[in-house]
Amino acid sequence: MKLSLQLNIVPTRRRLPPELFLNVYSFKRRKVRTYFSVALSLLIVIFRGRMVSPWGVWCEFVWVFCIIVPLVLTVVEAKMWHILLAVFLPNWADLTCGLTVLCAAMITSATLIFAAVFICLSCISSILCFIFSVVAAVVFLVDAVMQKMKCPSGYLSSPRGVLRTAEAFTACIILTAATDHFVNGEWFFRPFGMMCGIIVFAVFLLVTVVIIVLNLLKLLQCLLSFGLNMMELVFNIVAVLLYLLAVILWLVFGYKRSGYNPYIKCSYTDLNTVSIGAIVNLVFYIVDLVLSFKSR
Repeated sequence: MKLSLQLNIVPTRRRLPPELFLNVYSFKRRKVRTYFSVALSLLIVIFRGRMVSPWGVWCEFVWVFCIIVPLVLTVVEAKMWHILLAVFLPNWADLTCGLTVLCAAMITSATLIFAAVFICLSCISSILCFIFSVVAAVVFLVDAVMQKMKCPSGYLSSPRGVLRTAEAFTACIILTAATDHFVNGEWFFRPFGMMCGIIVFAVFLLVTVVIIVLNLLKLLQCLLSFGLNMMELVFNIVAVLLYLLAVILWLVFGYKRSGYNPYIKCSYTDLNTVSIGAIVNLVFYIVDLVLSFKSR
C-alpha cells in the first residue's frame, strides 16, 4: 500500500516590525517639517534682499545656514549615505539632533535681532520677513524638542558638547556686535585694548569649532600626539585667563571713552551686547574647565 504524502507549502509573508513603519513615518513627518521651514527661510532671503550691516549679514547667514543644513541632512538620510559615513561619524542621530538644536537657536536669534534692528511700522517687507522668520523658528524649535525627547547619546547631546556649541554661538554674536559697533562708530576710534579683545574672541571661536569637529570625527583624533582631554583642559585654562583679560580690556577701553556721545543708542547697544556676551562666554568656559577637571 502506497501512502502518498502531499505537502501543501503555503508561502508565508514576512511581517515587518512596526518600529520600521514608525521610523519611516517619523522620517517623513520630519522631512515635511524640514521642507516647510526651508521654504519659509528661502522666502525670507528672496523677499528681504541683500543687507550690508553686520547684523543684517548675520541674519542672512543664519537663514542660508538653516536652508542648507536641513536639506543636506535630508538628502543624506534619504540616500542612506549616513551608513557609509558611520566610520567617520559614529553617531548620526547625535549629529542631526545637535545641528537641529543649533539651527533652532540661530534662527531664533536672527528673528529677535531682525525685529530689534530692522522692524519699523512703515517697513512692510521687513514685517513680512519677520513673520516668516517667526514661523520658521517655531518649526525648528518644535523639531529640536521632538529630537531631544528621543535623548540621543553622543558628544553634541552631552553637557560638554552643549557647552562647546553655546560658546561658539555666543562668540558669533559677540563678533557681530563688535563689528557693528566699529562700523557705526567713528573711523578713527580703534582702541588697542578693544581690538585685542576682538582678536581673543575670534581666535577662541576658531579653536572651539576645531575641538567640536575633533570630538565628532574620531579618526582625526588619531592624528593628535596627545590626548584630546588634555588638550581641552589646557585650552580651557588659557581661554578663561585670556577671556577674563579681554573682558577687562573691552570694559575699560569701551566705557571710558573721551568724547563719547551718550545719545548714540546703537553704539551703547552694541557695546553692551559685547560686554554681556563676553561675560556669559567667560562663565561657559569656567564651567567647561570645571567639567574638564572632573573628567580626568
